[in-house]
Amino acid sequence: MNKTVFFGTMMAAGSLAGLAAATTLEDVKARGELNCGVHTGLTGFAAPDANGDYQGFDVAICKAIAAAVLGDPAKVKYVPFTSETRFTGLASGEVDLLARTTTWTFSRDTDLKFDFVGVNLYDGQGFMVRKDLGVSSAKELAGATICIITGTTTELNLADYFKANNIEYVPVAVQEEAEAQRQYLAGACDTFTTDASGLAASRASFADADQHVILPEIISKEPLGPLVRHGDNEWGDVVRWTLYALVAAEEFGITSTNIEEQIATTVNPEVKRLLGVEGDQGAMMGLDKDWAKRAIAASGNYGEIFEANLGTATPIKLERGLNALWTQGGLQYAPPFR
Repeated sequence: MNKTVFFGTMMAAGSLAGLAAATTLEDVKARGELNCGVHTGLTGFAAPDANGDYQGFDVAICKAIAAAVLGDPAKVKYVPFTSETRFTGLASGEVDLLARTTTWTFSRDTDLKFDFVGVNLYDGQGFMVRKDLGVSSAKELAGATICIITGTTTELNLADYFKANNIEYVPVAVQEEAEAQRQYLAGACDTFTTDASGLAASRASFADADQHVILPEIISKEPLGPLVRHGDNEWGDVVRWTLYALVAAEEFGITSTNIEEQIATTVNPEVKRLLGVEGDQGAMMGLDKDWAKRAIAASGNYGEIFEANLGTATPIKLERGLNALWTQGGLQYAPPFR
């Protein structure tokens, strides 16, 4: 489809959906279930386990919001989307939010009429190659065939980077990570490029994971986060502040295991407000006083969620890096709860 027509269609759909879904919070409460758009299957981010239950870093956001709004983290319907179908699914109202490794960009925020409520993962685009290719830098990929997922920011980033470095390459367009993995492992492309976290997640699923390396170059900024439709500020506030509640909980040392102790013993006024001991912050968003407590208890604070799904003890083995708290040299930072 012509890009202009596509964006115009998305804008119209987004505007209509925004008008129709002006009470998303009420819709979710009435439905008794949160419709959450997620990945079709990416280890560590969103994928069904052996029992068919979705697990992962993005899934934890859906669970936290369901716990905050509906009182139960299990009350989620997970709707898988490809990179190309995710925005139509959100704009049309098929889902209440999208938590699917999606980069916050100018055009997505303005032209496609979405609101990114925050960043749950600071990432950047990288490259993965087989060790036996003998490549140690992306600048050594002249003439390489490169698997690239369509409908993503990585397409333009790739073109910009190779043009700036005067390097020729042959793109191999694929629809989704699973296809990119198959093509890459089959030798149809010399390298696979996407967000570095996605590369680590893909590599973790390979039988010969130690035979693949992620090159050192990070060629873009990829701030990933959940997003909602324009025009429903109340719902945007619920999703935004649920995400921030998880970050704030880590800042204050509140975990899924000590939350009751914190409620009983804390003397910190901000912690009391966050956990509903004092004040009426939940009512300001149409929720009860225990919304944040339930959100944190669902899967833990931000640090617990990161370590359980992506951290160094998992097959993905990601360091916190930029995703460490601001007090520890990272960028994760919650605005004040006051």
